[in-house]
Amino acid sequence: MELIINPPKEIWESLCERNIPDDVDIEKSVEDIISQIKERGDEALLEFAGKFDNYYGTSLLISEEEIEAGAAKVSMDVADAIRKAAANIAAFHKAQLPHPIECETTPGVKCIQKAIAVQRVGLYIPGGRAPLFSTVLMLAVPASIAGCKEIVLCTPQNGEHCIAPEILFAAKLCGIHKVFRIGGAQAIAAMAFGTESVPKVNKIFGPGNRFVTKAKQIVSRYTAIDMPAGPSEVMVLADDTSNPMFVAADMLSQAEHGPDSQAIAVCSSEKIAKEVAEHVERLAERLPRRDSIEGSLSHSRIITFPNRDRMIEFANAYAPEHLILSLKDPWEASEKITAAGSVFIGNYSPESAGDYASGTNHTLPTSGWARSFSGVNIDSFMHKITYQELTPEGLDLLSSVITTMAHAEGLDAHAMAVDVRIHNS
Repeated sequence: MELIINPPKEIWESLCERNIPDDVDIEKSVEDIISQIKERGDEALLEFAGKFDNYYGTSLLISEEEIEAGAAKVSMDVADAIRKAAANIAAFHKAQLPHPIECETTPGVKCIQKAIAVQRVGLYIPGGRAPLFSTVLMLAVPASIAGCKEIVLCTPQNGEHCIAPEILFAAKLCGIHKVFRIGGAQAIAAMAFGTESVPKVNKIFGPGNRFVTKAKQIVSRYTAIDMPAGPSEVMVLADDTSNPMFVAADMLSQAEHGPDSQAIAVCSSEKIAKEVAEHVERLAERLPRRDSIEGSLSHSRIITFPNRDRMIEFANAYAPEHLILSLKDPWEASEKITAAGSVFIGNYSPESAGDYASGTNHTLPTSGWARSFSGVNIDSFMHKITYQELTPEGLDLLSSVITTMAHAEGLDAHAMAVDVRIHNS
């Protein structure tokens, strides 16, 4: 893991680069998969399930009996933890529910805005290195609170293993309507275009590998997606009030997600930086996911800056998915953060709290998209409609404004639509 001392601004752009190779072969492969799903539907889904997941069954939909049987295998302590996490996620997202807005802009002119649930949403849950049942909660809980009428979930089933019982338990707990044993780009295509079994959805949510990410980018021309996303990432800002062991543990919690993940520590001194590096090396020896951790740390780094303002400036340039402020007066520092998916305040707010149970959502923008995108929240599952009602008096008051602007734009019929009402009422 590279240690970089007070880098000049000229090289910041290179230091903010993510480990996301531009793989033309992946794009071609994904486009072919999408084309096959559009043309052949379930037949193609079953072929890909055998080819990529070693699943050779004939049923894509997981039956209610299978869900019940799988959910029953979850241990009591894990089930209790899932319920408690779901309750916290629900509490935070219920608090986000928008209220209707009503405003009389001119006497007799009433404008209203209401939030309406996206009617049919599709959730993608990876099932590879780690079955992310926590992501089921992060997506299905707010979808349910928002009032989505149909929630479908796709997750791959390896032929040698059943779908993780925890995923099925979480799906049952959240009231997901249909669960399909489909993974990869083919699952994204199925939800985007629909097949004989899989309903076409209005919006697709969820993380995934490069194939899934590329598929979401391609189908976004036809259906909405939650956000652009790539490998997971964390940045920790650490000064002499931080605990270097905590910083190292936070870096490793991201590194174990996969070899493409990235962990960045931005330290106020070379002394702290070296202590963090030592703890990373020592703590990594305790962890089993060595291939993920070693791959991630090979393109992770520790950077030092001589003052706090420079540290924060670099954090905003990087725009991390997760940002941990292990600093003196962290709330004061947080006021200067303009680009981050989710911010963790102080030494006792590990990123893993947000991943599981604090209540905030862990589906967040990566790869610098935090400069312009929000993480998943209740608004992600809703869209807003505006309404207006004009009384005859209200239209009369606005008529000259409307007709003057319409004529100035050369849109005479727009003006006519007002004039016929004014002169024929």
